[in-house]
Amino acid sequence: MKYKTTIIGAGNVGASIAQLIAFHGMGDVILLDIEGNMAKGKALDIAEACPIWNSASQVSGTSDFSDIKNSNIVIITAGIARKPGMSRDDLLNVNADIVRNAAVNIAKYCPDSIVIVVTNPMDVMTQLVFSVTGFTSNKVLGMGGILDSSRFKTFIAMELKVSPSIVNTMVLGGHGDQMLPLPRFTTVGGIPLTELMSADKINELIKRTASGGAEIVKLLEKGSAFYAPAASVFQMIKAIIFDEKLLIPAACYLNGEYGFKGVYSGVPVIIGASGAERIIEIDLNENEKKDFANSVTSVRESVSKLNL
Repeated sequence: MKYKTTIIGAGNVGASIAQLIAFHGMGDVILLDIEGNMAKGKALDIAEACPIWNSASQVSGTSDFSDIKNSNIVIITAGIARKPGMSRDDLLNVNADIVRNAAVNIAKYCPDSIVIVVTNPMDVMTQLVFSVTGFTSNKVLGMGGILDSSRFKTFIAMELKVSPSIVNTMVLGGHGDQMLPLPRFTTVGGIPLTELMSADKINELIKRTASGGAEIVKLLEKGSAFYAPAASVFQMIKAIIFDEKLLIPAACYLNGEYGFKGVYSGVPVIIGASGAERIIEIDLNENEKKDFANSVTSVRESVSKLNL
């Protein structure tokens, strides 16, 4: 089967995801944006690169939701990006309207699709999509945990001067200041991180991870991160298309796992052809449980503002 992936939002993140899919020849791509000509222009540019990549992917752009009909996977990146000094929660109300409209149309035109949400505040927007579409929880996921984990790996590798490919870590909780990197579950070449780095240095890297997006926003001045977020989404798409049963952190709907129900949060999950196939519960210590609870509470408070 040739997969059809729709990306709602043809900005830097959306276009970068489309490029990755087309480069790897992983099905056809539709870029949808209210700025229809921008979506069409970026799609045509990527399509013209496909012969060079020996890719059979067909890439098209549109502003018409009916064009996304029967998509297998839908990615939501639409929304305003953070500006310097803004938190992800500052984006809540304006992005909620954009995401709600996208969710209504996904339910209408792609009722069998798997949806991955990128728009910030990501955990809250994922819960909004779940509520509006009425999809089963395994078919609605948020991207954040993969990105946060990758940032933590990057900073660890930079500090230890090693390849990031040998760093394995896990980040739980909401995608934002309340994220919870887990040093106890982090290894470098199989060696526990706590054996290689002082507690103070680990805490320093955790703080940098939590503010990783803001650091990029400040450096760019105009715009926010897009290469790493796009790569994170692509990893999820690949796991779905190839049914990889990949164990990664992502925002999933909790139905009793970790002691919480009715809320989205970043947890370890196995991703395959049917989406979020199984949440993995790891044994947290008391401090980790407390931090995770604080993160979930923060998401709940934001969700309550949307009156879902």
